Amino acid sequence: MTDAFEGLEIRSLVTEEGDLRLSLESVTLSEPQADEVIVQVQAAPINPSDLGLLLGPADMATMRAGGTAERPVLTLTIPERRLGAVRTRMGESMPVGNEGAGVVVRAGANVADMLGKTVGMLGGAMYTQYRKLRGRDCVVLPEGASAADGASLFVNPLTALGFTETMKAEGHTALVHTAAASNLGQMLNRICLADGIPLVNIVRREEQAAILRDIGAEWIVDSSAPDFEAKLVEAIAATGATLGFDAIGGGKLAGQILHAMEVVASRGAAFSRYGSNSLKQVYIYGMLDTGPTIIDRTFGLSWGVGGWLLTPFMAKAGPEVVGRMRQRVLDELKTTFASHYTRTIGLAEALQPDVVQAYQNKATGEKYLIDPSL
Repeated sequence: MTDAFEGLEIRSLVTEEGDLRLSLESVTLSEPQADEVIVQVQAAPINPSDLGLLLGPADMATMRAGGTAERPVLTLTIPERRLGAVRTRMGESMPVGNEGAGVVVRAGANVADMLGKTVGMLGGAMYTQYRKLRGRDCVVLPEGASAADGASLFVNPLTALGFTETMKAEGHTALVHTAAASNLGQMLNRICLADGIPLVNIVRREEQAAILRDIGAEWIVDSSAPDFEAKLVEAIAATGATLGFDAIGGGKLAGQILHAMEVVASRGAAFSRYGSNSLKQVYIYGMLDTGPTIIDRTFGLSWGVGGWLLTPFMAKAGPEVVGRMRQRVLDELKTTFASHYTRTIGLAEALQPDVVQAYQNKATGEKYLIDPSL
């Protein structure tokens, strides 16, 4: 390491020929300004939200490895029909990684008290050995917390809290969540159990249901079971849930949730060709299924399907709400908001075809952490 802080970072590039190229590129950081710090990155998670930029709409079956062991290059083909989604980023080598954590190794005059501290960071370009950013984009971790503890300080914890804040703001009293055994889903369960919020968990396999039962979840339904829709109606009736958050995106699940809510809302009511007056809302916040969202309108006219994204939510919620959310994450970093990782990998390893395929699968219980120092 030199005074100029030279390091490597992962870059994602869409070429004019329609390929997506992943590589390790050299980066040199200048001295920080008065309000800036330079952080030696020690941990950065691979979240589903990172994969959209890292891999985009590329065809995973077309991976071709090149380069060297120390500086690998991975090339994938983007199908012609998907090129429109990435045309505006063609020719631009883009850094990747929404969040991370590490140790402050250089600090400007106004943030000198952060020098030597372990911090969590939000601001992109985290799959790198050194990251320069504003001190206000860092959060000093509690005493005894490691970089791995704080690597997932923002995206999943604030998203899970954002769901419950949205519920309160919009006048709902209970939630439905899909892909519910994910890291985020486990956090949401712990929040709801602590706060007394009824939560319906939709999973795809019995092993995922077992994870949630161990946490203490009460309402769990398996979407692969033959009686799924009937069980979903029972769970919604028991909880009174009228708001859902869907990580799947494609397929029929959002519509099935709305249908179950309508069945419950219509019980005992006089027939209306317009359906019940109960507002039923599902927000799609993920793309585990990239296919079309199929809505079979069996639930009247008092319903909504929309997108939900953390950044616009925080802007709308305001600094007081966001500040309260961030403080709770810090206070409960090793309990409610603890993240568990299947495997820790280095930057070069993150570009190996078998490793890329593994984290692209987005399997429940298999979360990868990048340690750029490896």
